[in-house]
Amino acid sequence: MWRFVPRLSMDPRPPNWLFFITGLLHWQCATVQTTYIIDKVGLSLLPGSSVDSGTNVTLLCKVTISHDSASEPTYRFHFTKNDQEIIQLETHVDRASYDLLPARAADTGSYGCHVTVQQKRKSSQEKTLTVTGLEKPILHLNKTRVFESEEVVARCSAPSEKGSLIFYFHQRFRSGDTQEVKRAMSSGNTLETRLALKHIGDSHLYCEYELPLVGRSNYSNQVQVLVKGMNITPVMNILPSAEVYEGEVIEVVCKVVGVDMNVDVFLIKDRKILKRASVSLSHRFRTQEGDSGELVCKAEWGSLQKETYHTITVNELISKPRLTVEPPDLFEGDILRMTCSVSVHVPERIQNNSLKYSIYKDHKEVYQGRVYNTLATAAKNGNYTCKVQASSPSSSFVKESTVEVVNAKVPVSKPTMRVVGGTIVLEKPFQLICHSEEGSLPISYTLHGPKNYKKVKVVTRPREAAIFKVTVNKTSDLSNFLCHATNHEKLPPESVTGHQLPVSTVIIEPVSKPVLTSDPDMKDITERHDVTLYCSVDRGSPPFTFTWYNADTRASITSETSFKRRGAYVISDVGTQHNGGYYCVSNNPANTTKSSAVLTIAVRMAGWKKALIAITCLLLVVALILVIAFKKHLISFKRKRGPELSVKSAGTKMERLSLTQSEVVHMANATPSMMGKSVWSEHVSGSESENDHDVIAPKTPELDYAEVQIKQADPSRAQVKKGTDTTYSEVRHPTHGAPEAADSQASVEYAELNHEAEAQSGGGGNHDDDRTVQEEQRDETREDDGDTNDDTGGAGE
Repeated sequence: MWRFVPRLSMDPRPPNWLFFITGLLHWQCATVQTTYIIDKVGLSLLPGSSVDSGTNVTLLCKVTISHDSASEPTYRFHFTKNDQEIIQLETHVDRASYDLLPARAADTGSYGCHVTVQQKRKSSQEKTLTVTGLEKPILHLNKTRVFESEEVVARCSAPSEKGSLIFYFHQRFRSGDTQEVKRAMSSGNTLETRLALKHIGDSHLYCEYELPLVGRSNYSNQVQVLVKGMNITPVMNILPSAEVYEGEVIEVVCKVVGVDMNVDVFLIKDRKILKRASVSLSHRFRTQEGDSGELVCKAEWGSLQKETYHTITVNELISKPRLTVEPPDLFEGDILRMTCSVSVHVPERIQNNSLKYSIYKDHKEVYQGRVYNTLATAAKNGNYTCKVQASSPSSSFVKESTVEVVNAKVPVSKPTMRVVGGTIVLEKPFQLICHSEEGSLPISYTLHGPKNYKKVKVVTRPREAAIFKVTVNKTSDLSNFLCHATNHEKLPPESVTGHQLPVSTVIIEPVSKPVLTSDPDMKDITERHDVTLYCSVDRGSPPFTFTWYNADTRASITSETSFKRRGAYVISDVGTQHNGGYYCVSNNPANTTKSSAVLTIAVRMAGWKKALIAITCLLLVVALILVIAFKKHLISFKRKRGPELSVKSAGTKMERLSLTQSEVVHMANATPSMMGKSVWSEHVSGSESENDHDVIAPKTPELDYAEVQIKQADPSRAQVKKGTDTTYSEVRHPTHGAPEAADSQASVEYAELNHEAEAQSGGGGNHDDDRTVQEEQRDETREDDGDTNDDTGGAGE
C-alpha cells in the first residue's frame, strides 16, 4: 500500500508568494498620497510695523493646512522684501521667523511670506515695516592744520547702517556761512575721500549721509580745521618795454619771491606754455607779427596756483608779404607770373630799397626778386610763398607770406566717342559717350547731331563721362554727330565725329516688313504638288528669324533662322486641307518684330482630273446631241408616215377593233393593264386565225403610234359623256405582201374626243386633261407593244 507523506522543502529562498505580497503592499503604499490644502498664511511684524532705528524686529510667518494624514508635511517658507527674496527656510512645523537685529532705516520696506507644501503654494498679505531715525555719522580727518589748497583725508561713517549711502561734506566758516565741499556715493556705510580746502583761516568740517527713499541723517561731529595762506603769487617783468616794434628783442622775467618751497613757474601765451622753470624763469625772443597779446605767468604748488597777467604790443614796420599768382585760371603752357608785395608802415625806420624779396617753392628758394615769370608746366606746380627781409636801425627780421598753391590746369585732350554697350540699334535710343582722357575739370562737352540736335553736358567729377541719349534711323546719320570738348575759354575746342567710332561698334538695322510669296504662284497651285512659301525682307542686320503662321488659327507653323534675307517653308503634297491664309513674322537682333500681309492659298484641282471631267462632260454632250438628233429624226419620220395611216374595215384581213361608248366607259374605270389585256387579247385571237392559213412572218409587225386631232363635234349629234371620249384604234397591215408600203406597219391612233360644250368654253382645262390622257395612253401603248411582240413571237411558233 502506498502512503503519501508530505516533505518540507529545504530551499533557503523565500517563497514566490511572499514576493507577490510584498510588491502589492509596496504598490499600495506608493499609490496612496497624502492630500494637503493650505488654508491660510499669516505674517506678523513684532513688536510692530513702525519702530525706531536700533529696535529688534521679528517677522513671524504661520501657516494653517488641512490634510488626510497624521504626519506633518515639510514646509518651505520664503521671506521677501519689496518682492525680492531675502531668505528661504525649510521646516516640519507650521511657523517660521526672520529677525532684524537691530532694525535700521535701510530695513524699511514691504515684506511678505510665501509657503510651499509639496506642489501647492500660498502667500500672505504684504506688511510694511517703517524704521524711523538714522544713525548719527562720525567724521574723522587725517590732519587739522593745512596750507591753502592742501588736501586732507576725510572719513565719514555710519557703522550700524545698511545699504548704499550718499555722503555729504560741509565746511562752516567763522562768519556762519556754510559751503558743501564734496558729495560722493558709497556701496557701504563708510566713505573716505580727499578734500582741498582753499578758504584761508579756521573753519569747521562735518558730514551727513542720505539713505534713498528714507531721508537724510543728522549731522556728524564737527572738526575744526586751520587753513594757512601761501604767498606764491609770481612777479612778471617785460624788458625793455611791453610795446615794441617787430624785430626787436624783448625779455620776459617770471618769478616767485619770498618762498622757500619748490614752486613751479610757467610762462604761457594763448594757452601755449612758452617756458617752465622752478621759482624763477627768463624768456628772450625776437618779436614778430602776431606776438601781440596777453602773457600769463603762473606759479603752482601742489593744487595751489597763482597767476600774473601782462599784455605786450608788437607794432609792424611792414605789412605781411602778399604773393599774387597770374593768371587766375592758369593752364599748362601759359606764362606764370608771381608778384611779392608789402606795405611799409613806418618809413622812417624802413626804406624800400632795404627790402629783399625771395620766392620759395615747397620751402626751397626758386627766385630772388619781387616778380617771378616762368612757363606753366606740370613741374612748376606746388606750394609757393614769398619772404621779405627788412632791416631797421635796431633790428633785422624776415616776414613770410601765406602759401599760394599753383596747379596749372591741363588743356582738354582730343575726345573719343563710343557707344555704351558697343551696340547701336537703329530707330532705337542708345547712349553715346564723349570723353577726353586728359584735361582739368570742369570740362564742357557739346554734342551736335542731325536735325539741329544739340546737347551740352558739363563734367565736374573725376572719371565722369558725358553721356548723351540719341536715336538714329540710318547708319549714315552717325557721321553727322560731332562732339566738342573744352575747358578753356581762350582755347579752341577739341572735336571728334561719328566717323571715329570704334571699329568694334556693332550697328544693328531693324528688319523691314517681310513679304510673303509662294512658288508656284497662288493661281497655279494644284493639289498633290509641293508649295514653297518664301518670307523675304529688304533690309536688316542678320541673323533673321522667320516664323510662319496660319492666319485662321494664329498658330505658328514653323520657324527658321538664317543669315540670308529670305526664308522658305515647304508645304509638301498640298491639298484642300491647306487652303486658307498664311503670313510670316520676321525678327533680328534689333528685337523688332514685323508681320507680312496675309497670303491666301486656294488649292486647285489636278490637271488630269480636269481633263477627265472635261472628257466626261464632252462625251455626255455628244451622247445628248446624238439622242436629240435621233429623236428628232424619229419624230420627222413619224410625221412623214402619218398621212399613210388608215382605218381598215372589218371585212379586211386585218380586223378593226372598235370600242363602243359603253366599252370606253368601262375602260375609263378600269386600270391600264386591264384595258390593254382586253384589247390585245382580241387582237391575238385575230392573229391566231390568220396563222392558220399564213406562213410565219419573217418579221414581227411594228406598231406605230399617232396622235389624231378630232374636228369640232357636230352639235346636232348626241353628246358624249366626259370620260368616254377616247377611242383606241389599231390598224394592222396584212403580212402577206400588201401592195402599199404603209400596210407593213401597224399604227395605233389616239384620239381625244372633247365634248362640244367643253370645246365651246375654250378648253383651258381640257389641255391639261389632253396631256394627262396622252401620257397614260403612251404608257398603255408601251405595255401593249410588249404584249404585241409576245403575240407575234407566238404566232411564229
